[in-house]
This record gives sequence, structure tokens and C-alpha cells, in this order.
Amino acid sequence: MSKEYPSDTANNGDREPGGRGGRAGKPKRRSRAARSQIVIFLNLCLSLAFFGVLTIGAILYWGKGEFEEPGPLRQEATYVVPRSTSLGAIAEGLERNGIISNGGIFNYGVRLAGAAGDLKAGEFLFPPGVSMRGVMEKLRSGNSIQHSITIPEGLTVHRAYERIAEADVLAGPMPGEVPEGMLRAETYLVQRGMQRSALVERMRKEQEAMVQEIWEGRDEDLPIEDIGQFVTLASIVERETGIASERPHVASVFVNRLRKGMRLQSDPTFLYGVYGGAGKPSGAPVTQSDIDSDTPYNTYRIKGLPPGPIAIPGRAALEAVAHPLDTDDLYFVADGTGGHVFSKTLDEHNRNVQKYRQIERERRAQAQE
Repeated sequence: MSKEYPSDTANNGDREPGGRGGRAGKPKRRSRAARSQIVIFLNLCLSLAFFGVLTIGAILYWGKGEFEEPGPLRQEATYVVPRSTSLGAIAEGLERNGIISNGGIFNYGVRLAGAAGDLKAGEFLFPPGVSMRGVMEKLRSGNSIQHSITIPEGLTVHRAYERIAEADVLAGPMPGEVPEGMLRAETYLVQRGMQRSALVERMRKEQEAMVQEIWEGRDEDLPIEDIGQFVTLASIVERETGIASERPHVASVFVNRLRKGMRLQSDPTFLYGVYGGAGKPSGAPVTQSDIDSDTPYNTYRIKGLPPGPIAIPGRAALEAVAHPLDTDDLYFVADGTGGHVFSKTLDEHNRNVQKYRQIERERRAQAQE
């Protein structure tokens, strides 16, 4: 009886060619060297990141100290920030003028503080030793130096323009002259670098608003046709007296004369007609030819009001014309003490004129002695 043996080719499908059937399908293990290289690379990356964070932290800590410690300024100093100046230009200018020690640190410090868009234009005063943070807060607050420009009542527009043109804290050219009387007489606080045209526009708008307000609240029975005549009469009252308490009384004289159809006979009017907005030269006497001058402003020759204002009226003069004192007076003359004496009749007025001339003669005699 013969034995049967398994064929060498049996179950060939269960073996891999050239391999061992029992180890089929197991993954190959990564070498220990490869694993070590990955670990080293990751450790290096972590180390670099750690040291990078430390470095950035150290820089920020140092920068914060520089930003907040006292600066290099040894005495008070001013610095002008023009409008529309970039943060970088501001930082460079502050460093160049010795107000801060490092423009780059100031630049980044302001950005980190979220104040890059908050810095204001203007002229700023900084105390000695001011820190960069102090400089930032000063520029951020807009608390700049204010300069005063005064335009007195009774000045002409031409003379007011001269003052504005001569103010060295202002910038830019002068605009064309506005109509006579249409600037607000006031003391204005301005920043260095403000445009002259902007100040003039502000003065014009404020005067127009004030005139309109007072005109709308005027007494109803005034012998004045329109707002232009209102400003004209107020300018004459302004030029006739510098005493505020007298203005309603002076206004009543002119209002009474207009009602009676009398000439106003105001000296400042014929002088404006002769010399215009430039005014009579200082020290020049008033001549008979001035009084007799044939101009539309000479109220010794014309009836009623001149064609326009002769100066800038202030609020008190405008209010005086809008609400004149209730009197029967038709005349006034200087009393020798800076004020005026008023009268109802020409005879009384002539006596007052004689008294004033006597006072003037006595003063001249005393001056000669």
C-alpha cells in the first residue's frame, strides 16, 4: 500500500514568492535613527520658538521702559504738528528736536497704544524730561498753545485785515476784503498755522449771525429800511463814542434826526469819505476841506444815512441802534472828560460847544506852560 505525500506545489497561493507564509502582511518598523532625527528637528523648532518669544518679550519690555521713562528734553520746548502729518513724520520731527530719544520706539509705542489716528495738529509745549508716553498723551489730547488775536470794535475792515496779515502765528495769504463792517470784533484764540482765510471766514460768519439776531429783535418803529442801514447806523454810533453806556443815548440822537429829516452831521462819516478804510493818518489835523468834502459819506452835505458802514460795529453799538434810548435830544458834543453832553435845542447845544472849546483852550495853555 503506497503512501501519499502532499505535493510541494500545494497551497502555493498561501505563500509569497521567495517569502515565508507565516510573516506575510506585517509592516516594516521605522529605524531608530530616523525617529531620532525627527525628535531632534522638533526639539530645535521648539527651542527656536521659545528663544524667539523670550527675545520678543525682552525687546517689548525694553521698549516699554524706553517709552515710559523720562526723555532727553532739558528745558521747555514747543513743537508744531502741521495738519495731515503722518505718525512717522511726527516721530522723526520729535526726535530731531530732542524731545524724544528714539522716533522708531515712539512710532511703535503709539501704534501699540492704539493712538496712531488720534494725534492732533497744533503747537504743543512740552516740559523737561517728558516721556514718550507723555508726548503721546499731549498730542492725543489736542491741548495745544492758543494765541490771541484781537480785533477791536470801530476798526475798519481794511485795518482789521492789516492786523490779521501781520499775525505771524497765522499762515497763508489774505482773502479778498469782505464788505465794510462785516467782521466780528472779538479776541480770537487760534493755533499756530491756522489759515488766515479760515479766520476771516469765521469772523464774517459770526458777524453776520450776530447782526441778524439783533436785527430780528429790534424795536418796531425805527426809521431804518433794511439790515444794511441798520449796520451803517451802528457803525456811526460805534465811531462816535467809546463809552458803552452812552451808545443808546447817541443812537437816540441819530434816530431822532432821521425821523425829523435832519442831516446826521457826524464827523467820522466825512473822514471815512475822504480817507476810506485806511483811515486818517495819525496826527493829521481835520481840515475845513475835509468837512466840505463832496463824498456820499459826508453827512454834513447829504441827508439820511451814507451808502454803507464806516467801521466794524460791536454788539453794544448794534444793540443801541436796535433799542435806542427814548429821548428828545438832537445834539451832543464832547464834555472834555471822555464822554458827551446831550441837548434838545440848538441854543443849548451851542452853549455846550462853547464850554468844550473853553476846556480845550485851557488845556492848550497848560500844555504850553
